Amino acid sequence: MRVLYVLIYTETMALTFDTLEELVGAAPTELGFTGWVTLSQEDVWAFAGATRAPEWIHTDPERATCEGPFGGPVAHGFLTLSLATYFTTQLLRSPPKMIGINYGLERVRFPAPVPVGSRVRASGHLLEASPSGSAARLVVRLTYECDEADKPPCVADVVSLIAPA
Repeated sequence: MRVLYVLIYTETMALTFDTLEELVGAAPTELGFTGWVTLSQEDVWAFAGATRAPEWIHTDPERATCEGPFGGPVAHGFLTLSLATYFTTQLLRSPPKMIGINYGLERVRFPAPVPVGSRVRASGHLLEASPSGSAARLVVRLTYECDEADKPPCVADVVSLIAPA
């Protein structure tokens, strides 16, 4: 698993900043694309167990194929969203001796399902970056893609603080 992470991570070129001022001055800017991630049935079962969300449309492939509206099992929307930190760190590097802290979400939508076994990635857009004391507040819009869908399965405005480590 660690090797897979390294391979995916090195496929992209994260935008790197040397100072907080440089980061704040960069907004708005396009951040590019992340690497692809396959969402397997095992990922869905693990997420369902961790979040106590065992709905059959996600966890019962046979029933989801026969009775579900999508022709098979789909990943939880929040499983897709949970890749936000992983994707953001592929797109954007904090200045030295700084750390990114999840602060919240401004807007999230799930316009399309992610079929189990499909691949997702995200494009990023640094919408806002503003000073906040010794830190900076960032808003990054992640627009997810699915290799088996025409519409984005998730669009999320992710709010982070970049603060001294």
